Amino acid sequence: MIDQPASVSDYRSILITGCSSGIGASAAHILRGRNWRVFVTARKREDIDRLRALGFETFRLDYEDPSSIEETAEAALELTEGKLDAVFNNGAYAVPGALEDIPTEALRAMFEANFFGWHDLTRRLVPAMRAKGAGRIVQCSSVLGFVAMKYRGAYTASKFALEAYSDTLRQELKGSGVHVSLIEPGPIGTRFTENALANFDRWIGEVGLKASVHRETYEKRRIRMESGEPGPFKLPPEAVVKRLVHAVEAKHPKERYYVTFPTTLMAVARRVLPTGLLDRFCIWAADREA
Repeated sequence: MIDQPASVSDYRSILITGCSSGIGASAAHILRGRNWRVFVTARKREDIDRLRALGFETFRLDYEDPSSIEETAEAALELTEGKLDAVFNNGAYAVPGALEDIPTEALRAMFEANFFGWHDLTRRLVPAMRAKGAGRIVQCSSVLGFVAMKYRGAYTASKFALEAYSDTLRQELKGSGVHVSLIEPGPIGTRFTENALANFDRWIGEVGLKASVHRETYEKRRIRMESGEPGPFKLPPEAVVKRLVHAVEAKHPKERYYVTFPTTLMAVARRVLPTGLLDRFCIWAADREA
């Protein structure tokens, strides 16, 4: 049984997606410790049960399942009497590989999970935030939301779309009291690489691998990715949550939060380098990142 607040006003409230592990799980625990009423979501039943056992108000939400998005949004608004304070859209996956090797269906599925589902959830919450005259919408983007790197094109495309979406939404909500922030992490210690390899196997697999002109590169990259060795700039999920805390609690939240040294470096490179040199720099960086 979950202990309910004495009244809606007792706690600030936030809906966090993708809480089975990594950034979402860390965010849920830290914000609950800061006296937030935290609504968490996960896709799998075992993760939902585990989170409920930890005392969280938990819902099933799969960005690729519109009905689960609708049900979660309605439940969060009902439990807060329409006064949800914040939402943290989090939880995305990559389909690694050269764009010429990625099936169109893979791209469609990934955009559903990384972009369209985020829009669906967000637009269901915006009216209540407008009516309240306050709210925080925080999007977990990526360094790959503003620079492109080879073999990451599908994921990069979804994050570029999210960046444009969030910038536009911020402009449209100006003066409403609802703020939109982007958090742009670089390498973070999560299951992201493990899940990416599984998606490579699902969508490209042995048949695609054998037929690809990139086969040798894929084989070398897989060895590096499976090694699991932490990169020199990889940070724990708590580094992202630190920015999330500022985005939802500060009087004047930032539009963008860079996380990790590579993100800051790439942001500078994008501003100062001409396109040709930026391409060369990104190729060099991609070849050295696991």
